[in-house]
Amino acid sequence: MENNTSLQQQLLEAGVHFGHLKKKWNPKMLPYIFAEKKGIHIIDLNKTVDHLQQTAAALKQIAKSGKKIMFVATKKQAKEIVSECAKKVNMPYATERWLGGMLTNFNTVRKSVKKMQSIEKMLNDGSAESLTKKERLTLGRDKDKMEKVLGGIAQLGRLPAALFLVDIGHEHIALAEAKRLGIQTFGMVDTNCDPNKVDFSIPANDDATKSIAIITNYITAAIAEGLAERQASKDDEGEVEEGANELEAKAKRMEAEANAEGGRAKRGAGAAPSTPGGAPKRRTTTGSRGPVRK
Repeated sequence: MENNTSLQQQLLEAGVHFGHLKKKWNPKMLPYIFAEKKGIHIIDLNKTVDHLQQTAAALKQIAKSGKKIMFVATKKQAKEIVSECAKKVNMPYATERWLGGMLTNFNTVRKSVKKMQSIEKMLNDGSAESLTKKERLTLGRDKDKMEKVLGGIAQLGRLPAALFLVDIGHEHIALAEAKRLGIQTFGMVDTNCDPNKVDFSIPANDDATKSIAIITNYITAAIAEGLAERQASKDDEGEVEEGANELEAKAKRMEAEANAEGGRAKRGAGAAPSTPGGAPKRRTTTGSRGPVRK
């Protein structure tokens, strides 16, 4: 990660410090406001850097533990940026529309995802050829509609461990669902929002494309680091296990060799000793010879 000075400079160039008009402010954002200029609040970038690094560290640990982090950004200027970042680290995302109950009614949403996947399979493997042209077109349209909304969570088999929100005010339904289920929340918070609504807040301009891009890319880099560390630890475990297996095999070979040597020694000790002088003596009989016939 970059040092704080260079990071702060990058945030300044991206316009992360520009807040909303003074009349739209939320008083709970007062600790994060540096000044007011021409009726616009200026966010304190020192606070932004601190909160950004804390958020990145927490998300890195979640990724390292193998859990999923869901990106949520349905604002027009954030859709493409967030979906690209989520795809880089293979994380679920919602950028078109937040379906009510996407988290609280997850089982039903999973059924819709499975339906979308079955339609896609039918269209790809040729099993839809038996249908009429109109029916195939209808299936194709249904699949496209579902993919637009559910495509980002197609590989999400269980509830995510955390949510990263670009604008907590705009994504208030997703935030409420996450809170209800006890899912950790991380988000960009502008001067018109309440920072206490999320577990980890990043005071920043949540409207400018450059601001969204730099914050989201920083978060994505931290998640990628966590995933890389997880993979490295898995590789190390594999090497240790492989070494243990080799040692065990070697011990078994040595034991087998020792047993074989012991068997040969026993057979040698149990053999009958030979008589000295080579071949055994022949037995001779003594006595008088019989009468001579005439």
